[in-house]
Amino acid sequence: MDVERTPDSRFADLDWSFAPHYLTHPDGLRQHYVDEGPEGPARGTFLLLHGEPTWSYLYKDWIGPLVDLGYRVVAPDHLGFGRSDKPLDDGWYSIAAHRRTLEALIADLDLDHITLVVQDWAGPIGLCTALTDPDRYARLFLFNTWLHHDGYEYSEGIRWWHEAAVDPQRFGADMPTGAIVAGTMRRPDVDAESVRRAFDAPFTGPASKAGARRFPACLPFADPRLGDAALQQRARARLREWDIPIHLAFGDADPVFPYETAEQWAAELPGATLDRIPGAGHFVQLDAPASCLAVVREQLGASDG
Repeated sequence: MDVERTPDSRFADLDWSFAPHYLTHPDGLRQHYVDEGPEGPARGTFLLLHGEPTWSYLYKDWIGPLVDLGYRVVAPDHLGFGRSDKPLDDGWYSIAAHRRTLEALIADLDLDHITLVVQDWAGPIGLCTALTDPDRYARLFLFNTWLHHDGYEYSEGIRWWHEAAVDPQRFGADMPTGAIVAGTMRRPDVDAESVRRAFDAPFTGPASKAGARRFPACLPFADPRLGDAALQQRARARLREWDIPIHLAFGDADPVFPYETAEQWAAELPGATLDRIPGAGHFVQLDAPASCLAVVREQLGASDG
């Protein structure tokens, strides 16, 4: 299998100060993750998962504050993204493949008392993975994401994204990853140019973007098998029965997962809380980090009280 390993030099000029850690999987693929924590015993572990076409940089403004609250923070890059190895064959990638590598990382690090944070494709990947070993988890935060089910109404935004991303005449092989993420920022204080650089940095050219190209093709309405449609539907049903705190917080300027979908989802989850993050777009963690962290602190404080 042909694999690319992004040179460290491409990350040198980013606003990013966290030491890299790596897990080498049995097939030889090396996966990057951030692993930061307090000096003393941790209160638990925040597991921060990214989606398409991002990497753990998405949480750059979260990691330090969560450590300051006393938590260990682990933020992996899916294979094909960030500082992780990048198989060059589009066919290597499926949602099941991403789940397997996440399961292996959680087991290798023996993560426990996990507060799981998901957004975008991290929802299907992270939630389906969590439900295979639920005793490891203590709390869920769901930001601008989804789980497929037969009645799910995919927005015009996500259908447009699928059509554009798989059309060679629009994005083709050289998907403009940095411009895609930067173009979704809605808060006026975001430095869009630094965002563009950060999400272009992992890719040296079109060949290395196989993972980014593949995710849109895995949407369950386009390919139920690649997208884990049946598993997602079972996970959505099981989530209604999971007796741990579940908190939803959606940016309300996201055309992909509109706020109304969060209201519908929260209504079907007994005891779930819901927060609206005004004026924030799809990548809400980077667009409105202070607002997101305020939601997290409030929920943690409520549980402590």
